[in-house]
Amino acid sequence: MKIWLDGGLQDMESARVSVFDHGLTVGDGIFETVKAVDGRPFALTRHLDRLTRSARGLGLPDPDHDEVRRACAAVLEANPMPLGRLRITYTGGHGPLGSDRGEHGPTLVVAVGATTRRPDSTAVITVPWTRNERGALTGLKTTSYAENVVALARAREQGASEALFGNTVGQLCEGTGSNVFVVLDGEIHTPPLASGCLAGITRALAIEWTGAEETDLPLDVLERADEVFLTSTLRDVQAVHRVDGRELPGAPGPVTAKAMRIFEERSGDDLDP
Repeated sequence: MKIWLDGGLQDMESARVSVFDHGLTVGDGIFETVKAVDGRPFALTRHLDRLTRSARGLGLPDPDHDEVRRACAAVLEANPMPLGRLRITYTGGHGPLGSDRGEHGPTLVVAVGATTRRPDSTAVITVPWTRNERGALTGLKTTSYAENVVALARAREQGASEALFGNTVGQLCEGTGSNVFVVLDGEIHTPPLASGCLAGITRALAIEWTGAEETDLPLDVLERADEVFLTSTLRDVQAVHRVDGRELPGAPGPVTAKAMRIFEERSGDDLDP
C-alpha cells in the first residue's frame, strides 16, 4: 500500500508523521473522504472546495488544490481497487504540545482503503448528546472526531450503523458521518446548515437533484416521519428501516427509492458534478 505524505508517495510501513504533529496532539486538522470508483474520485472539486473552507475556518493555510489532486491521482494509480475510500488529511503540522501552532507548516496525507457497497437500508439510533450549532468548529470537517467515535460505538452496541444528534435547541441535526433526510406527506426535508450540520457533499447533490427542502425539524420528527434516509460519501442515499425502537417497514419507501435511483443515475453520468 502506497500513501502520499508531504510531497510524494511512500510505503505505508515506512511513512512517518511526527509525534508532535498538531493533528495528533490536539486534533488541529481537517479531512475529506472521497469515494473512488475504479480509480476515479467522485465530486473531487466539491471536496477540495470544502477542504479549503475548513482550512480557513481553522486558520490553516489554504491547501494547494493542484498538489492534492496530484496526490489523489498518484495514490489511486498506485493502489487499484474497484471501490475505495480516499482520505485526504491536512493538519497544522509539527507544533508545540499545547494549543499554540508551530511554524513548520501543514502536513498533507492522502491514503486509500478498499470498501464495499453499503446495504440499501440500515438502522440508526438517537443519542443524548448534542451538536453545538454555535461552536467554533461548527460546519468544519475537522479531525476532532472523538465525539463521533463515542456516539458511533453506542450505535454499534444497539445494532445500528449510525447515531443521530439533535442540537442545543432540540432540533434534528446530523449523524456522526452523515446527513439525515425525512419524508413528510410525500415531501423530502433535511435540516438547514444553521442547525449545525456539516455541509455534506452528497447532501448538497441530493437537495439539487431531488428538490428536498431545508427545514427546521424537531428531533422527534423521527417518531412520525413516513420515511427516513441518510446521505454521505460512502452511503450515497441509504434508507433507514429502524430509528431507535421504531420500525419503518418496507424501507426504502417510494420517495427514498426514487431519491436513490436519481442519485445513482446522476452520479454515474458525471464524476465531478
